[in-house]
Amino acid sequence: MAGLFSVSTWADGTTKAAAPVLDTGNTAWMITATALVLLMSIPGIALFYGGLVRQKNVLSIIMQTMLIVGVVSILWVAIGYSWAFGTSFKESGSPLFAIIGGFDKVFLHGITPSTMTSTGIPELVFVMFQCMFALITPALILGAFAERIKFKGYMVFIILWTILAYFPMAHWVWGGGFLQEMGAIDFAGGTVVHINAGISAFVMALMIGKREDYKVGHPITPHNVTFVFLGTSFLWLGWFGFNAGSGLAADGIAANAMLVTHIATATAAVVWMIIDWLCNKKPTTVGACTGAVAGLVAITPAAGSTDLLGAFCIGLITPIICFFMVAVVKPKFKYDDALDAFGVHGIGGVVGSILTGVFATRFITGDGGAEGALYGEWHQLWIQLVATFVSIVFSAVVTFVLYKIVDRWIGIRVDKRVEEEGLDIYEHGESAYN
Repeated sequence: MAGLFSVSTWADGTTKAAAPVLDTGNTAWMITATALVLLMSIPGIALFYGGLVRQKNVLSIIMQTMLIVGVVSILWVAIGYSWAFGTSFKESGSPLFAIIGGFDKVFLHGITPSTMTSTGIPELVFVMFQCMFALITPALILGAFAERIKFKGYMVFIILWTILAYFPMAHWVWGGGFLQEMGAIDFAGGTVVHINAGISAFVMALMIGKREDYKVGHPITPHNVTFVFLGTSFLWLGWFGFNAGSGLAADGIAANAMLVTHIATATAAVVWMIIDWLCNKKPTTVGACTGAVAGLVAITPAAGSTDLLGAFCIGLITPIICFFMVAVVKPKFKYDDALDAFGVHGIGGVVGSILTGVFATRFITGDGGAEGALYGEWHQLWIQLVATFVSIVFSAVVTFVLYKIVDRWIGIRVDKRVEEEGLDIYEHGESAYN
């Protein structure tokens, strides 16, 4: 993620802030990238997850997604952007800057249409681009506890989780926090988005318990595979904005990010399809779509630092591990990760974050840039392992505590009768199909 500020060295040797000039090309691209990332949440996640659940619960998924888009957008401009990308603690010399940015940009205070970032885009565009990341992250979690959560409890949990889990992580990795200072590479959200959401999804699935009719070896059939395909298509398309936009410029890094994103995803979709074919005798649409999403997830942290070789390898390795988690580990331990949010996003994020430390290359990052273990630089792999571990522990602890609080205060799981007859009618008073 490119920095927000630029500097220049003056004739007397002092370093002072330069005034970036508006770059219309970068600005046009970033506005487009922002719209593409929004496409990932609505309609991408809504259709992908909505198609995977049963007919009686599809509207609950849509409403949960819409709630996130509305509530998290408000939280982001109110306090989230300042927490993640504020600089008041840095300017005051406070050690708190390692954890949180500050309160100088609450409600976007001081940001005008003429305030520019170092790549020549208005900071307001950067605010909106980052807002889309804040939306997609909690939307990923809902796949783990689909078909059995109260809307009211879900709403309170998501609000608290966004404030206490997402905002700090965004600062740690992208806003100048301690993981960024340590040198962790996360170009577009391997730790901040996918590990954060995936681990939280796993904890939620364990704590909320299995669906009443969940039986190992008897999968609950998706009600609309066409929706799953359409959702995957929107995710794949939107991910070009997600990854290629994360350099904040229309340049060669954006071009490379787009290329490796597509190749890793295509490879992962084919590999999952082949595994599915070998293990289950038939290549399935849901399997190919799941593989594609796993590839998208894993290439995300590496998109700005790996080349075509890394993309192929990440696209090959990730679906094998994710398939094993979904088809072997989940049935063995009998946890009900309903839509495999943990198995795909959590595990895919972990794999991608670690493999970034293997396949990062100065062929992409440039002279003095990061390089991975494949090229003899093992230190970067160690950094990636530490950042991954921190993300896992932090997400798990925050989710565990918030679940306990919200469940005791409001209640999280719906009654048995509501679960049996469907959340759409009982929670929202509507039916998707008449």
